[in-house]
Amino acid sequence: MSQNRKKIVTDFNQLPKIFNRHFAEMKNAGHSITALTAYDYPTAKLVDHAGVELILVGDSLRMVVQGKSTTLGVTLEEMIYHCKMVSEASSRAMVCLDMPFLSYQVNQDEAVYNAGRSLTEGGAGSVKIEGACGELIARLVETGIPVLAHLGFTPQSYHQFGGYGIIGKNLARAEQLVEEAIAVEQAGAYAVVLECIPDEVAGTITKLLTIPTIGIGSGPHCNGQILVFHDIFGLYPHLPKHVKVYQDLGKLILEGVEKYIGEVRQAKFPSAGNYYKLEPDVLREWKKLHPDD
Repeated sequence: MSQNRKKIVTDFNQLPKIFNRHFAEMKNAGHSITALTAYDYPTAKLVDHAGVELILVGDSLRMVVQGKSTTLGVTLEEMIYHCKMVSEASSRAMVCLDMPFLSYQVNQDEAVYNAGRSLTEGGAGSVKIEGACGELIARLVETGIPVLAHLGFTPQSYHQFGGYGIIGKNLARAEQLVEEAIAVEQAGAYAVVLECIPDEVAGTITKLLTIPTIGIGSGPHCNGQILVFHDIFGLYPHLPKHVKVYQDLGKLILEGVEKYIGEVRQAKFPSAGNYYKLEPDVLREWKKLHPDD
């Protein structure tokens, strides 16, 4: 059995392209799903080459890239702009566009149109919808748009929640999360992100669903994990408990910039190997024209 399972996992690693149908198959095979955010071409190129299955063009770019305090305010046009770059760079991973606030809440027709633009203009393979929007998810899936659901702490509801925090700490809210997870699965979501909910609740949801759960701050029992690229490389301050820094690139970049500044000011850069010179025959003619240089 273990040999067969290993073979299946290897097959997933060798898939030339990840589609929404593969995620439930990964869960069944015990293949842990890896996901990261990306907002531009070079980042997505690296993340895709490393082998993640899902790249989320998150509305978190409002905070990470634009420097704001919440995800609210990023536009669909901005999301599509960034998604184009990520999609161009990603040859294997599923690219998912995070539908921004008010791009899908007003009415279903507008939501379908906006989600469709995410695929046709942004090049995404799916969209992410926050909250237990079962009817909308069903409508999108029926239209042919794969949907990644998102439950627990949903950043677009920041004001309603009264800030950041853990969702589902009391029994009633925890049971509601289970019901919401079942509802988005029944609506046709191919997976569900569980953000900042108690480990025990995430574990129960994971066992009950046939689609995979992808956790962020929700413990080890989810079928996969997602984090923000800039967070795991120390490029964003004020990291929450659930983030782990794998390489402190912020420190390395700061040291590199400081070294560059020092060498320029000390006339150590550029050195002979860092600039261009005229060919000898051209140089002779140049000196005739400019003998005092």
